[in-house]
Amino acid sequence: MSKSFLVCCANGAGSSMMMKMALQKVLAENNINSTKIHHCPLSEAKSIASQFDVIFCSQNFVRFFVEEEKKGKLVIGLRNILSQSEIKEKLIEHKFI
Repeated sequence: MSKSFLVCCANGAGSSMMMKMALQKVLAENNINSTKIHHCPLSEAKSIASQFDVIFCSQNFVRFFVEEEKKGKLVIGLRNILSQSEIKEKLIEHKFI
């Protein structure tokens, strides 16, 4: 099951890059294939979210992706966007692991 992932933060500078790296590590450790992982600011994410299967963001930003959820995209809000254990927990919850 190879999926594409979008990770976003408020400005798309440091936090989203670190979240992308944390996600990559969790995916690799659990032998999960990804076709693409893209990080960006929330403003960009809202316009490109439809191109991805899974969207990771802060819990505060989940509300910006309601339309994508209605279209079948998986939107995962994180309390701590840098937490590998929370990312893994969410992937388990959604049957990726």
